[in-house]
Amino acid sequence: MRSLVSPLVAAIVAASPTVALSQSTGTVRNIILVHGAFADGSSYAKVIPLLTRQGYNVIAVQNPLSSLSDDVAATKRAIGQLNAPVILVGHSWGGMSITEAGNDPRVAGLVYICALVPDSGQTANDVTKAYPPTPGLKEAKPDADGYLWMTRQGMDLDFVPDLPQAERAIVFATQGPWNSKALSDQAMTPAWKTKPSWFVVGANDRMLPPDYERAIAKHIGATTKVLTSGHVPMLSQPQAVAAVIMDAAKNAKRTAAGTVVR
Repeated sequence: MRSLVSPLVAAIVAASPTVALSQSTGTVRNIILVHGAFADGSSYAKVIPLLTRQGYNVIAVQNPLSSLSDDVAATKRAIGQLNAPVILVGHSWGGMSITEAGNDPRVAGLVYICALVPDSGQTANDVTKAYPPTPGLKEAKPDADGYLWMTRQGMDLDFVPDLPQAERAIVFATQGPWNSKALSDQAMTPAWKTKPSWFVVGANDRMLPPDYERAIAKHIGATTKVLTSGHVPMLSQPQAVAAVIMDAAKNAKRTAAGTVVR
């Protein structure tokens, strides 16, 4: 999806100790958008203008998709660019990244979109192992270097089936390959244990199990929105996704002062 918007600053963090946020109540004005596997920052091409029109400062991270630590470092760099309270938004594999990066004291809240959400010591492989494999994951094929690519069938039927054909073709052509070694990288300090969370469930998701999404949203105590969407609602239902992000921005500080949200 690199051709939809120009690359913006990458960012994701090595976990740092959580520091209680002492802030006055009010809307967080800074949003950092973290994409998942088989994608890039242009996953949010339709959401970004909806947020900027409402006065939010937005950075869409460009993840290398080479390892969890590399992607976390990319988000951390983006947090440093804004240097103020931020909302982190993570889609799919990006949920692993914001779970680590969210420990930065400048992070006021987390928004997960059809996302992997690890507990302490979990890998991406661990997160959904209790659920049957989805159709979409079977369409992720490794190249000679171990990077995973979505097939055209997988992109059309599983990744973005609710987009028009022309848009599906763009998503396929601009996909970001994902290093299969990253599936074994462990998340160590989940930020959702100390930061308020929101979760967008894709009821028709064919990449991650919707039952998993509902269960993990409940487990982390997230404010949850269920959409009749596939795996990438930022492109198929951008207004609904933007509304969830803005709700987090308006309400995160009220519960972010070191409160454990379960």
